[in-house]
Order: sequence, then C-alpha cells, then structure tokens
Amino acid sequence: MRLSEERVTHIAHLVSKALWGDDLVDFESDERALTTIKDVMRDYLTIEDAANEAARDKIESLSKNVLEGTSEWNTLYRQYLDEELSKKRF
Repeated sequence: MRLSEERVTHIAHLVSKALWGDDLVDFESDERALTTIKDVMRDYLTIEDAANEAARDKIESLSKNVLEGTSEWNTLYRQYLDEELSKKRF
C-alpha cells in the first residue's frame, strides 16, 4: 500500500467531512463511518497494488523487451492494468 496509516486516516476524515458537510449522509457514529471509509480505502489500494504488480509482470513476460517509460510500455501498462482492475469489479 502506497499510503501510510496516517495519510489514510487524514483522507478518511476529509471524505467524512465532505459527505457530512454536503448533507449527503448522516452518520450514526462518526467513529464507525471513519472505520468504514478507511477499510474501503485499504481494500481498494490492496486491489490496485495487486493489479499494478500483475500488469508489470505481464509486460516483463513478453518476448519483446519493452522499456518502462516508453509510449509502448505506457500503453501496455494501462491496458493490462485496466484488465486486472476489471476482474475485481463487482
């Protein structure tokens, strides 16, 4: 996961404040809302990290050596990342 626990907590507070401030939701418990937001963020980041790793592995396994940073690598990475993420959507 690319974000520290402190960063996740900070972002969860911002999301909670924005949802409540825009009158989009009413929380029964602020603590439970923050915990849920943090759990969802962690789950998403875990899925994104796994998709990132899988996309990079696919590029590395190609018989043709594609250098990271090239337009071809970027195109393949986006394609493979999107494929991996689409497998995780429910």
